[in-house]
Amino acid sequence: MILSFIKKKFVLSYVFILISLFSCVSKKKVVYFQNAKDFETIVDTDTFTPKFKVNDIVSIYVSTYDLEAVKPFNLFIDGGGNSALPQLIDYLVDIEGNIDYPVLGKVKLLGLTVQEAQELFKEKLALYLKDPIINIRILNFRVSILGEVRAPGRYEVSGERITILEAIALAGDLNIKAQRENVLVIRDFNGTKTYTRVDLTNKELFNSPVYYLTQNDVVYIEPNNSAVSSASGDARIGTIISISSFLITTALIFVTRN
Repeated sequence: MILSFIKKKFVLSYVFILISLFSCVSKKKVVYFQNAKDFETIVDTDTFTPKFKVNDIVSIYVSTYDLEAVKPFNLFIDGGGNSALPQLIDYLVDIEGNIDYPVLGKVKLLGLTVQEAQELFKEKLALYLKDPIINIRILNFRVSILGEVRAPGRYEVSGERITILEAIALAGDLNIKAQRENVLVIRDFNGTKTYTRVDLTNKELFNSPVYYLTQNDVVYIEPNNSAVSSASGDARIGTIISISSFLITTALIFVTRN
């Protein structure tokens, strides 16, 4: 009787150890902002706004009280079809950082923020229009989220800026096997690429130069060691599980018979 009890206890302990080995995930590997204290206040002093890059697609609409005077500055194309409305022409920032704008000719936007571009246009249009209102938008503001997220892909950004956390949220958050301490942001500015790594488990993320993303940034979340080991050792783990299952079954049969 005592021997049978010991054998049963041994089998149950063995099963528990196996389950623990295959299901245990360290909390420190998955929790964001671990060093943020209760009621701690972080003041966001970052005044980041995106700047125009080469190959940006820009929408510019000029308005004023004189509707006739403003017409030469707002060019439209036929939307196609009888019911389609005309569409405002978009402008491409060329390799030299300029757009070719009606009447004004070449206008250099490279490196300017939207607000700075608006002020530049107001100065240039002051010769032709009284109190013009300039509406400028970057149309190709999108970011790519790759790797260990629930929905990797390319996402359009409707506003003028987006944080790395908001971008990850668009992709459905990180998978449980994502490496949170070494997230890579790839940024291209006129042919020069920068690679910056951030730690999502550390509150210093908020002070990172890539906390706010720019248009066409790529965020890559690599798999953690557990995921890599799992992918490279599926056959080995399968063998271990099969052998373990066989041993457990054999032990249970042995205990039952005795």
